[in-house]
Amino acid sequence: MKKKTIILGIESSCDETAVALIEENDNGVPSILSNIVSSQVDIHKEFGGVVPELAARSHIEKIDLIAKKAIRESGKNLEDIDAVAATAGPGLIVCLSVGLNFGKAVASFLNKPFIAVNHLEGHALSPKLVTKLEYPYLLLLISGGHSQYLSVQDLGKYKRLGTTIDDAVGEAFDKTAKLIGIEFPGGPLLEKFAEKGNPEKFQLPKPIINKGGCNLSFAGLKTAVLKISKKIKTNQDKYDLAASFQKTIEKILYRKSEVAFTEFKKISGKKRNTFVVAGGVAANKNIRKILTNLSLKENFEPIFPPLDLCGDNAAMIAMVGLEKFKIKKFDNFDHPAKPRWPLDSTAVFLKGAGIKL
Repeated sequence: MKKKTIILGIESSCDETAVALIEENDNGVPSILSNIVSSQVDIHKEFGGVVPELAARSHIEKIDLIAKKAIRESGKNLEDIDAVAATAGPGLIVCLSVGLNFGKAVASFLNKPFIAVNHLEGHALSPKLVTKLEYPYLLLLISGGHSQYLSVQDLGKYKRLGTTIDDAVGEAFDKTAKLIGIEFPGGPLLEKFAEKGNPEKFQLPKPIINKGGCNLSFAGLKTAVLKISKKIKTNQDKYDLAASFQKTIEKILYRKSEVAFTEFKKISGKKRNTFVVAGGVAANKNIRKILTNLSLKENFEPIFPPLDLCGDNAAMIAMVGLEKFKIKKFDNFDHPAKPRWPLDSTAVFLKGAGIKL
């Protein structure tokens, strides 16, 4: 019986120390043998955001323990691993270097192939961990550091259709949450505040919503929230501001996705297409709902990763590793960490085009 390929994935691009093992399956959807994510929320909470030096130190302290736990929970031995995949960028270079160097060391010790992975490609391929996903497809990558529409043509082949010209949508969520008094990381909790508020209470701007193709902008929205936050006095005001912000984001993403659908149809030439929404903000239930409705209306099949695979994790890094292992696309041990690493290297540089933070 032929041995199934097993990939060890490592992720340390920001403030999660993560290690996973996945195993190839005959049905085209791999098995996640283990997927351990160690958060650093408690470390950064008092600072209201990620402190790179503290994050890197935590990675150094934890990564060996997290790797051992992942291997133990997988039921496999170190020698069973066929290749090691580690995030090489984009991200905080002091954090990236920890996981990247650890991955190189493990691969060297085992004398196995090493695969340097683009963190963004991990998000792009994350649905492949739970479902068969055929190329090409339209991707909306929305997270704390990224807001991009991409045409995913094949493994390693991406065409950027639009990106944020300033801030990422996840950053806008986090900053808004902080302004209304939700402790770090506030983005995910803001949706709960919004459930208690009136989404029509505050009229917030929708920057470039009717121009710029499917490019996005959130800086002006953040500024408007800042001005209003200085005047709110009650908890209900906070709930109303959260609800108004959530509704505004929904309207922006709905409209820009409509534009992206039109552009992608020209590329694919197909009547029936696939729309993948990935990244941490893809866990937002209201955003899932409105983009699902739009997809069905426009004859796109909507695909979202499970909630535990939306945020940073190592299983998605291992997924890219598995795809590259199949075509024997390996990297040398001198592969550098890349703070900036856009998926579409030919696209004009804009702030959101390949920067982790």
